[in-house]
Amino acid sequence: MNTRAEPFLLSPRAYYSPNLCTWCDGCGNYGIWTALKYALVELGLHPWQVCLCYDIGCHGNGSDKLQGYRFHGLHGRVIPFAAGAKLANMKVPVIAFGGDGATFSEGIGHLVHAVRSNYPITFVLHNNENYALTTGQATSLAPQDQPMNTSPNGIPERTLSSMEFVFSLEPTFVARGFSGDIDMMARIFKSAIQHRGFAFVDILQACPTYNKVATHEYLLDRYFDANAEGHDASDVAAARRLATSVQDRIACGILYQREDVPDFYSRLTPRHGLKTTCVDEVHKYDVSQYFGDLV
Repeated sequence: MNTRAEPFLLSPRAYYSPNLCTWCDGCGNYGIWTALKYALVELGLHPWQVCLCYDIGCHGNGSDKLQGYRFHGLHGRVIPFAAGAKLANMKVPVIAFGGDGATFSEGIGHLVHAVRSNYPITFVLHNNENYALTTGQATSLAPQDQPMNTSPNGIPERTLSSMEFVFSLEPTFVARGFSGDIDMMARIFKSAIQHRGFAFVDILQACPTYNKVATHEYLLDRYFDANAEGHDASDVAAARRLATSVQDRIACGILYQREDVPDFYSRLTPRHGLKTTCVDEVHKYDVSQYFGDLV
């Protein structure tokens, strides 16, 4: 039972949608969906004050399961849209969601440049090690020796180490959560949203239909709160060791954070000294005088 207090005049009910959830019973998306609402409410954000961007996948089917400004994009392309939305209006928190398939296959180039550029958005990785929406094909993060629907003998390629990859890009915020721990995820989401640059949040989630190895029980037995055990999130070497050591125990929580690196927007010299946002500067112009030059 969840006993979280609801702030005055704003509760998770503000994000209520009449559309029924259609995820499989036991899917980790339910926990992530719930933790997100708690985090937004605890930050005092109403549905009309935040932009939520979804990639294609099972998680993306949640785009109409809560109120707010929501975008449901193309496979592997949610990060550039989210970055553009944020740069257009820096006053609005922007949160993007993507699966491990879309993010580390089709969209891996966008992830690279999001971390490199330090775009001021939050990115939540729904990590269940398969393309669940299309019936359980292996992703780049699927274990090499794990049988999958379209690869019964396991994948021939090497499994991509997602945390090694992200840390190699010199990130400013890296966290990991578990879909079975709503309180931890809400705490992580709040810190990620308040971070000044690109916040990478890896959520380990169960897929009860297609991933029979990394089950809810498997993850529950192995995850632990690194922050509660005294981890120093400012120590990048320690964070990288914790993030990549997942054989026996899986470290969760805020693994790494630094606030001294300017975000992408603050590096844009033409924006210095301006009090308007980019969307404030959009106007209608009469261009008929130029038509003659084109005919």
